[in-house]
Amino acid sequence: MTTDKLTPGSLGHGYLIGMKVPSFGVEEELLLVSATGDPLPRSRSVVTDLPDVELELTRAMVEINTPVCQTAEELRGHLIRLRSQLAAAAAEQGARLLAIAVPPHGRAAQSITRKPRYQELAREWGLLAREQGVCGCHVHVAVPDKETATKVSNHLRPWLPVLLALSANSPIYLGQDTGFASWRWLMTTRWPSAGPPPYLESAEHYDALVAMHVAAGTLIDERMVYWDVRPSSHLPTVEVRVSDIPLTVDETVLIATLIRAIVLTALEAGTRGPKLEPEVLRAGYWLAARDGLTGRGLDVLRAEVMPMAQVVEQLRRSVEPALERLDAVELVRDGVERAFRDGNGAVKQRKAFHDGADLVAVTEVKPLVDS
Repeated sequence: MTTDKLTPGSLGHGYLIGMKVPSFGVEEELLLVSATGDPLPRSRSVVTDLPDVELELTRAMVEINTPVCQTAEELRGHLIRLRSQLAAAAAEQGARLLAIAVPPHGRAAQSITRKPRYQELAREWGLLAREQGVCGCHVHVAVPDKETATKVSNHLRPWLPVLLALSANSPIYLGQDTGFASWRWLMTTRWPSAGPPPYLESAEHYDALVAMHVAAGTLIDERMVYWDVRPSSHLPTVEVRVSDIPLTVDETVLIATLIRAIVLTALEAGTRGPKLEPEVLRAGYWLAARDGLTGRGLDVLRAEVMPMAQVVEQLRRSVEPALERLDAVELVRDGVERAFRDGNGAVKQRKAFHDGADLVAVTEVKPLVDS
């Protein structure tokens, strides 16, 4: 997120002076493509003069950053506005804007954005960086400090596979069905510090792990910690990075609200959080990435296999008191019901692909039309 929008004063202060609930905000990465769906390297011309929009690693990606939000409805309004403005700007440059997590057509290697940091990533990590034209959704929730962020991270770990399953939106990659609901997640976990975060004993433990990676040369700096949850390196937030870019704004709001509720529940618990068997968590992730909402899931706290719908319901019930405080009980209930009834992005993409429909049309973000 842009630091001029999300600052320690703007995001953290409200929580620290006793607000009932923490503020939150969202980063969404989106893909620019040609008429045929091939990644189109025009990000710099598209983002010119647009507020709250940034360049990303590849030249076919753009990122929107919401202002700090206090309610789900506020977040929804910002996402609609920003997606619409960006879609209109893309169209002016002959591009189409997709809410899709991996390129549907074209080739794997992408053109890297001409920024020093991104060029360094390309030099050091080669094809891994050039094939990283994938789009995620990152949710920031305010916490008082890094120590609290590490505790909250531990509480989030059991629910990361569920959040991945709900947001899965990348089954089709370069013209083929991958067999996974979230191919993006498998691609991102190739990085040295990606995937589920370790159980963190303290902020000092986190700092020591980052220092080890930097000393070993597996990370450039703390900003390159790509774990699915991390303390933000520049904001008083915990940042949750597990999600594919959701197909719709309503799905993003659902994911962000669930994450906010988990964080609020963790803040009120005040504990270090449950320890998990790493191999159980790994299995839960793998099921979520492969099957999304359509198959089995894993209760990673008990190592019990059950339908993913039941695992999602366990999450909803575990944060229901927090949802009540957020005035979001109906929002989450309706959002979950809609996801299983109508399908999320992965379900809709796969159906379109096997029906011979145009994936670009299915996933394209449209600008608002004046009434």
